[in-house]
Amino acid sequence: MARLQERYKQEFIPVLQEKLGRKNVHSLPKLEKIVISMGVGSAITEKKHMEEAINALTQISGQKPLICKARKSVASFRLREGMDIGVKVTLRDRRMYEFLDRLISLALPRVRDFRGLNPKGFDGSGNYNMGLQEQLVFPELNPDHYSRVQGMNITMVTSGTTSNQEAKLLLDLFGMPFRAQKSAQVA
Repeated sequence: MARLQERYKQEFIPVLQEKLGRKNVHSLPKLEKIVISMGVGSAITEKKHMEEAINALTQISGQKPLICKARKSVASFRLREGMDIGVKVTLRDRRMYEFLDRLISLALPRVRDFRGLNPKGFDGSGNYNMGLQEQLVFPELNPDHYSRVQGMNITMVTSGTTSNQEAKLLLDLFGMPFRAQKSAQVA
């Protein structure tokens, strides 16, 4: 069992029950999946960029990514329907918790000028979205094998229709480094 998964079951569930005032364990918010995606628009002209994104996402996640294809043709972008334009991977269970552990403890501290995650990244249903500007913050990637910097989007999906406050409480327990919100200043 992954370290964070064990901590969730042993430590976080009692804290969530106390703070939310619920006894039923199944009504508490939990992390269901993490989706990591990379848009590779330059793959239209340079196929090597798509291969680099696939290799990077495979090493980061530990599983083979799904190649996303264009749904529409857009002439101004030289994009035709069916062309490869991105990759994504969905992590669940043990791999999800292992990735979250590496993200919090290894990758985020390596981001340049990191001042914390934006607490406004929630979508209203308790899901949190964040972006990284380069994939090389993950220590498993060798910078010599990548010719260009590629960003990625990470979405953390929580259970059911939990509110943003419940999801933020859950992610705070996991140790997500959110930026402190500025209090309203009275003039």
